[in-house]
Amino acid sequence: MGFIGKSVLLTLVALFCFTSSALSFTTALPPIKLPTLPPTKAPIKLPTLPPAKAPIKLPTLPPAKAPIKLPTLPPVYPPKFNKTLVAVRGLVFCKACKYAGVNNLHGATPIKDAVVRLVCKNKVISETKTDKNGYFLLFAPKTVTNYIIKGCRALVVKSPDAKCSKVSKLPGGNMGSLLTPVVKPGSSMVIINKLYSLFNVGPFALEPVCPK
Repeated sequence: MGFIGKSVLLTLVALFCFTSSALSFTTALPPIKLPTLPPTKAPIKLPTLPPAKAPIKLPTLPPAKAPIKLPTLPPVYPPKFNKTLVAVRGLVFCKACKYAGVNNLHGATPIKDAVVRLVCKNKVISETKTDKNGYFLLFAPKTVTNYIIKGCRALVVKSPDAKCSKVSKLPGGNMGSLLTPVVKPGSSMVIINKLYSLFNVGPFALEPVCPK
């Protein structure tokens, strides 16, 4: 064998040894264990929906009635007051020395013959005097009616007792007290003698002269 022949023989021997080693290595490896997959779930079965119902038909409403027209009522006017003449009543007292200068009638005594005057719009209308109980009832002349009484006042102008003659401010007796209508249940005015509407004033009080 020449040199070439030996080289070929060596190459073949080496190739055989390499192949045997590779086969031995492959045979020695353990088998690969593939992962176990979970069983495949059955497909989800969708619920079967019932057939769609036909749309509900709303009942047909009858045509709307025309609004009821309320009857027109006649206008309401406030009640008219009958025109009457005017009578004024009240009381006049002399205050007790204990309450001199104080608006208090406790212990006061009535004054007889005190002069009470009715004034309307700064014009003297009439005068009267008190009785033994200090009471007076003044009938205004026919020129004064309940329609114009708002401009009238009553006041004490004179006392027969020199020791009790100064008019006090209770209740406005020195300047004149406004007239208040006497009203009975039902908001109707009290009428006397079928002609006169009755009005209240006072009570009036005079200041006493007290010993010091």
